[in-house]
Amino acid sequence: MKNALSTRIFIGLFLGVMLGSLVQFALNDIAFFSETLVNIASGIGKMFVNMIMMLVVPLVFVSIVCGVCELQDLKSFGRLGGKTFSFYIINTLVAITAAFTVAMLIEPGKGVDMSSSGGVEITATELPNLMTLIVNIVPNNPFSAFTSGNMLQVIFMALLLGGVIKSLGEAASGAVKGFKTANIIMMRLISVVMNLAPIGVFALMFKLGATLEPEIFVSVVQYLVLILGLLLLWIFVVYPYAVAFFTQVSAKQFREKTREQILFSLSTASSNATIPVTMRTLTDKLGVNRAVAGFGVPLGATMNMGGVSIYITIAIFFVANAFGMPISGEQIPALLFSVFLLSVGAGGVPGGGMVMIGVLIHQMGLPVEAFAIVAALDRLIDMILTSCNVVGDTAVLTIVDQTEKPHQVADGE
Repeated sequence: MKNALSTRIFIGLFLGVMLGSLVQFALNDIAFFSETLVNIASGIGKMFVNMIMMLVVPLVFVSIVCGVCELQDLKSFGRLGGKTFSFYIINTLVAITAAFTVAMLIEPGKGVDMSSSGGVEITATELPNLMTLIVNIVPNNPFSAFTSGNMLQVIFMALLLGGVIKSLGEAASGAVKGFKTANIIMMRLISVVMNLAPIGVFALMFKLGATLEPEIFVSVVQYLVLILGLLLLWIFVVYPYAVAFFTQVSAKQFREKTREQILFSLSTASSNATIPVTMRTLTDKLGVNRAVAGFGVPLGATMNMGGVSIYITIAIFFVANAFGMPISGEQIPALLFSVFLLSVGAGGVPGGGMVMIGVLIHQMGLPVEAFAIVAALDRLIDMILTSCNVVGDTAVLTIVDQTEKPHQVADGE
């Protein structure tokens, strides 16, 4: 049944791109095809993504509370949290280092003159302040955190509530039972929505195929191929073999079990929207402990952005070289630190990488015209980098679960 769903998702993805491309190249002069059908597809695709996003905040909150309640003791929560956070940071740093090394060697954009390209204005934004980011994790209004979908604040509240419920023991057994029931309901809701995924994926990819401007890609093919090549390398080689090295799951098995996750993330281009699929991939297919998945997946969708790290690093080198303003040696330390902060702060929403590149273009003193190039290519890149992000979450948490198994056995879980 699960394989059949991933097959239907792939068929929807393929048909959407093909029919959308047909509209653009053969039927573009007919208003019904070029406007009406594209608008309908856009509406259906947006409804599908909204349906997924509707479930994300309650799913994250309930899953984390249940995950903490299922831990044998609160000490294991501290161990699990510290380990997951550290592994995510290491993953991001490795991705940045690899992308930086490749960018220095290949020098994307060198020899290309784009100084006459049209510009897209961007609003000047300051780089995220680490202390402000930490302070803002604690919400002053819990309802605002839920309505705005601030994942870090939702995670904080869930961890706090789960810890308090766990500390009360038998006195809070009714609350534990209630959250477990809520978790079952959320999982059922996700299954219902996921059955609509092939239709939603088809609509999203139809719009993409019908509105893509292929001539823009010709002049920046090296940039595009470089980013996509690195992202695909991470998805199909680096993460699978990292999992194979640290766990009993082979690289081939890992690729097979993440297939549905990859296809779904390709169409939605949102780590947050892929949270339900990531949860199911980890718990049902890879056998990861629900406490590990419940805590790690929403945290990963917020801060484990290996794909965004690669994207931002290559993109900023490309636009700097293409616009005749190569990054100097003294700028590199600030660049790397900024990429790290921006990657963590990009969030799991579509276009997060593009927004952060816009911030960095401004902060590095690059011309705003560069943003037009990034925006033109972002939708295609964003799909692949989202897959890289979510597969990275799955890989890290599979490894974390492996390191937790001795403790789970010792604790009698």
